[in-house]
Amino acid sequence: MKHIAKTVGFKPGERNIFFHILTACNLSCCHCYINKDQHGTQQLTKEQMEKWMALFADPAKKSNMIFLGGEPTMHPDLPFAIQKAKELGYFVTVDSNGYLFNDLLVKTSPDLLDFLSFSLDGPDAETNDPIRGEGVFETCVANIKRAVSIGFNVSVIYTVSRKNLSSLSRMIPLLLELKVKKFFIQVIGLRGKSALTDSDEIQVSREQWLDTVPEVARIAAEKGIHVTYPKVFLSPGEKFECAGVVSENFFVFPNGRVYQCPLCEDHPINAYTIEDNRLVKNNGLREDSFFRLNIEEGCVMNKLLQPDTIEYDERGRALYPISCCLLKQEIG
Repeated sequence: MKHIAKTVGFKPGERNIFFHILTACNLSCCHCYINKDQHGTQQLTKEQMEKWMALFADPAKKSNMIFLGGEPTMHPDLPFAIQKAKELGYFVTVDSNGYLFNDLLVKTSPDLLDFLSFSLDGPDAETNDPIRGEGVFETCVANIKRAVSIGFNVSVIYTVSRKNLSSLSRMIPLLLELKVKKFFIQVIGLRGKSALTDSDEIQVSREQWLDTVPEVARIAAEKGIHVTYPKVFLSPGEKFECAGVVSENFFVFPNGRVYQCPLCEDHPINAYTIEDNRLVKNNGLREDSFFRLNIEEGCVMNKLLQPDTIEYDERGRALYPISCCLLKQEIG
């Protein structure tokens, strides 16, 4: 069977809630996007988690709840939050660095958690650990094996940078060995710690991305792994759409800030704030003020916040548009 990547269009009425229940983490990954000055240092209470999740629940819409941190399993009440999210009708995912604190695999059930997602940035310790920390690869792989043996659906997230692009293809045999069902290939974002680094040192070029990622995705799909990766670069004539206009995505942080665009998370321009357990629309010049602007470079927030990612010809015209970072390619 020939596997062809297809663009997963934004689905009106579908909600994705990226819920950061704390910002603490046991690791210090070199591309971490958490910015505690902007996102806070709080750990949400049981009451806050339950009430905040209810703000975004809508039985008439398909809603995905993704629990994040920091490291979400460091929160002792994560199993409670998973249970409540399921009761509210969410499709539930936990994104973990692999350490699985507080006996998560014992205290929750595969019936409640639709996917347990692990972050790995290399097929071996030599590639992964310089990025994520010494000993992380061994711990993460061991806990993936535990989770699969219990019956959890497991996915893996791989953040592509210049440090690990050449190792991406070697993830395929590892994923097959671990019986991973889904593989998410992410592009590194220039936010958090990455925003403090010279982009030329970490960010892959258009040519590098297109020469490597689609082919690895195709081979992985042929082996039976479902692969998703961001569109990133649009071809001439391809339609640009902003998720902030045509879909519902909420990036919720423990200090109450709620963003619609992840590129904006280093800046106090969040469209919403949770105050007294109510979702409040913010006034003034905010991220959503820009979403409807139509520019040849595609994503206006990318143009404003990380313009070095765009290439121009000798006449000053963009060689290609940058797509919304939430627009995905899917194969498998």
